[in-house]
Amino acid sequence: MKKIITSCALMLTAIAMGSLVQAQPAVHKLEVDVSKSVASIQPTMYGIFFEDINFAADGGLYAELIKNRSFEFTLPLTGWLQPNSDRHSLNLASGMGTIIKSEDNPADRNFLRVEVNNDAGYQLINEGFRGMGIQAGALYDLSFEAALYQGAISGVTFDLISPEGKVIGSTSVTPQGNNWKYYEGTITANATEEKAQLRITFTGKGAIDMDMISLFPQDTWMGRKKGLRKDLVQLLDGLNPGFLRFPGGCIVEGRTLARRYQWKKTVGPVTDRTMLVNRWNTEFAHRLTPDYYQSFGLGFFEYFQLSEDLGAEPMPILGCGMACQFNTGELVPMDELDPYIQDALDLIEFANGSVNSPWGSVRADMGHPEPFNLKYLGIGNEQWGPEYIRRYEAFEQAIRSQYPDIVLISGSGPFPDGEHFEFGWEEMKRLNAEIVDEHYYRAPEWFRENATRYDSYDRNGPKVFAGEYAAQSVAIASPDNRNNWNCALSEAAFMTGLERNADIVVMTSYAPLMAHADAWQWTPDLIWFNNLASYGTINYYVQKMYSNNAGTDLLNISEGGEALTGKNGLYASAVKDEAKGELIVKLVNVADTAKSLSLAVKGGKASGEVMVYAMTGDNPDAVNSFENPQLISPVSSKTTIAKNTLEETIPPHSFLVYRIKMKD
Repeated sequence: MKKIITSCALMLTAIAMGSLVQAQPAVHKLEVDVSKSVASIQPTMYGIFFEDINFAADGGLYAELIKNRSFEFTLPLTGWLQPNSDRHSLNLASGMGTIIKSEDNPADRNFLRVEVNNDAGYQLINEGFRGMGIQAGALYDLSFEAALYQGAISGVTFDLISPEGKVIGSTSVTPQGNNWKYYEGTITANATEEKAQLRITFTGKGAIDMDMISLFPQDTWMGRKKGLRKDLVQLLDGLNPGFLRFPGGCIVEGRTLARRYQWKKTVGPVTDRTMLVNRWNTEFAHRLTPDYYQSFGLGFFEYFQLSEDLGAEPMPILGCGMACQFNTGELVPMDELDPYIQDALDLIEFANGSVNSPWGSVRADMGHPEPFNLKYLGIGNEQWGPEYIRRYEAFEQAIRSQYPDIVLISGSGPFPDGEHFEFGWEEMKRLNAEIVDEHYYRAPEWFRENATRYDSYDRNGPKVFAGEYAAQSVAIASPDNRNNWNCALSEAAFMTGLERNADIVVMTSYAPLMAHADAWQWTPDLIWFNNLASYGTINYYVQKMYSNNAGTDLLNISEGGEALTGKNGLYASAVKDEAKGELIVKLVNVADTAKSLSLAVKGGKASGEVMVYAMTGDNPDAVNSFENPQLISPVSSKTTIAKNTLEETIPPHSFLVYRIKMKD
């Protein structure tokens, strides 16, 4: 009996031990060869796409705090309040502001004539872009143009006020003479307020004409007077972008040709730039923003300048004589296309021409005699069909004849598949196009499933610019889309496929870039901001992980001789940084379980030092926010590699970058 019990115990022990062995996770044996470069990683591989959507320019990147500063909106007093004017209280009869049409400046058509009838407290208030973000202790530059019209207006006071009317900063100016003059002042804020307004009051009775009433923080990007919002550019700079695509998107085309973006109207003196209603102002019923206009204080010169600041290649996109095909689809007849083509030729001259050329001299007069060294130019945004091909071909022939070194970027339509997409690609192959722009806004699952998208692309055809992409948590253009961890992790998985195909994919950029928390039209977006603060989404940090670890040469990384493209939930890509002597491995685990890896480095000797940057999270719906801006963001650590083999356990739902120092 004792022998039987002993035998049973041994059998149970053996079974238990066998179960433990089976429970151990399988080790994924990966291999990367650092001696064989598959392709060069282009410096333009990871860049930025800027579009003036979601109040990204006026009210966002452009640091102007006054909305409708020159009274040029369709309703000229939009953004301006007159709480004590004749319009609101006939009993007070304190005064009123009236729009006067100007005949002197075609771009600046209107100015405001303020009539002050008595000392009952007439006020003129600007509400800003959903308020004004004011920081305690900060200095703000006030400026305006004015001319005394009649009577005895002896002073103008400018107060920054809280929503409750408390003064948090003030300055006064004494106007002189009945000729237009430029006035300046400085306001020092004594409190922080996200929703401040600017109140203007007057001393004396009479009438005064006012225009270009402007207020900027002094602490702008690079300290430029009347420049860009510092915290937003710092987030852009953190992406280490290889290019900056501007000014959009759909705003390039316009709903109609009359309302298209015209770059020549965005350069030269700011007062001469013609304001335009933004095409996103009433595009979506769920987010109507009829007060969304473009002052073009952020114009083509400023875009080129920003590109230079960021060390990024400028990539302007021009309309091709087709209004947005999702709206009117209005066409310029082919025999009337020459002015549009000339705009493209003149833009190249503006960017690269000598100071003695007509448009090069405009650039020089704006303070930049050196050329901007433009190399890339996009023709059309996401047009499709035969009419686009005809127009693109006309642009190409004209530009090639004068500027053969400019690399032209063509479109393949708004979707990553379908009849229009296939037609566009066939035509671009026929035309021997250099780079074709592809756009995809799809579900997170699509991104995970399409990590192999470019594996089978024709290596003898055009290169690819993944110009606009973002995982949509709900549906395209849904107001309920979220910048959640599931979307960001899916994009990280997809981007391993972009990087693995760096021989054909030479440019990539997430879109849209920015959104004002109180004035957005489209979600998701890479960066969110309000009037005081900003933060990078989880998607932002995924982009940053790639762009700051781009490397110089693509390498093969495999498991059992096959690329890691989602089997067992694992995705991977590998590059080397020749200048720094480092191997960089990107690994994504979308599975619910951890993965044990053994990475063997071939063709070189690892030094033993490994930097690890990890993004992990258990909740697929998690999002970064103003309250917790780095909830999911890269966490750095160090590990070691022994005998050229890195042994690691990759957490579930994670994106990791390993930088492995190699010996000379």
